[in-house]
Amino acid sequence: MLRYIYADDLAYFPRLRDTMFRDRADQFKRRLGWEVKVNEAGEERDEYDAINPLYVIWQKSDGTHGGSMRFLPTTGDTMVNDHFSHINDGKRIESPFIWECTRFCLAPGADRRVTAALTVGAGEIMDEFNLRHFVGVFDPRMERIYSLMGLNPDVLGRVGEGRNTIGVGLWEMHEDVFAPTLEKAGFDRATSKRWFREAFDRSVLGDTRAIA
Repeated sequence: MLRYIYADDLAYFPRLRDTMFRDRADQFKRRLGWEVKVNEAGEERDEYDAINPLYVIWQKSDGTHGGSMRFLPTTGDTMVNDHFSHINDGKRIESPFIWECTRFCLAPGADRRVTAALTVGAGEIMDEFNLRHFVGVFDPRMERIYSLMGLNPDVLGRVGEGRNTIGVGLWEMHEDVFAPTLEKAGFDRATSKRWFREAFDRSVLGDTRAIA
């Protein structure tokens, strides 16, 4: 199922939290070779995890992490403005209608259904929070993933060549993309909406915390 959890609430989901940060270390440090910090617990975290981002997480049936993304409003601190503005000619991207999406991560062995589910989750955030775009920094691997989901970023700039290319772009999820993506994910829109609304229903969240 899809979970929508702010960082301040991750403590109520320790198994999901711990496996997410360990899977991030496995993907970004070991498999992709990024220069990221991994703590003594084997977790990849950065300064943006400390400012209460919203995570969309695919939770497997055993309660562990299957895949996730991290979202932050561009009206506050973001990676794209703090570290990658040079790709966009030094222009900051700031709007209440644009959120940053980062740290797309899949657990080892995850299939395309998880990618599709996370895409649906991003679309629900855009729909329910009345956003117009997400902004993200991407490499050729992520651009291929976007394309598989029928999403083509509006590229604002690129640097580098080949596999080392890094781009900054805006993307949105139109209603006509939901149906094929839901089919890939294996659940319907009613289920997707229920998961989203339950996440922000404090009474339901309280029940979930008790059994997490």
